[in-house]
Amino acid sequence: MTRIVLVDDHALIRAGVRAELEADFTIVGEAADVPDAIDVISREIPDVVVCDVHLPSGTAADVIAGCVARGVTTVFLALSVSDAAEDVIAVIRAGARGYITKATEGEKLIEAVQRVASGDAVFSPRLAGFVLDAFSSELPMPAEDPELDQLTAREHEVMRLLARGYAYKEIARRLTISIKTVESHASAVLRKLQLSNRNELTRWAADRRIL
Repeated sequence: MTRIVLVDDHALIRAGVRAELEADFTIVGEAADVPDAIDVISREIPDVVVCDVHLPSGTAADVIAGCVARGVTTVFLALSVSDAAEDVIAVIRAGARGYITKATEGEKLIEAVQRVASGDAVFSPRLAGFVLDAFSSELPMPAEDPELDQLTAREHEVMRLLARGYAYKEIARRLTISIKTVESHASAVLRKLQLSNRNELTRWAADRRIL
């Protein structure tokens, strides 16, 4: 079972998140501030850390940086009351795999944890838009990329949406194509780029600064 650490400075919120998650995951630790979070995560090495963005002694980005400094590799899902663009972008730049707000319903929270644990990136379309706008405005598309040039125009569209964490159903709706067609394009993208899964695709796209 997926092992989780919860990080939030409010005990009631931690208790609420625990109540939502503990039937589907194993909660192996909790923390209320940055130093304790780094210690607990370093000790338990959880599969996923559900971390509040703003903590009394820093931010989720500080927790991620502290874990990286200790050589700890895990997946972070940011959970915050804030949906401000600057908060979303800062945490994703630090290395979080997803960002959802505390208004998210329990079922959606469980789904988000499952998805980041399996290698997906998770954002609502609005939050994904913040990330896209930030990176596309700062980091131009490479003039030439032999790997990228292998993709058709439609495969390129599907690739970017997959890398941003959209589900097949969401991609189908946005591109007005069938889910089966999305699956076909996704398979072609991974095959042409010689990648194994969506997690590798997201890293591939991030490395080329085309998220």
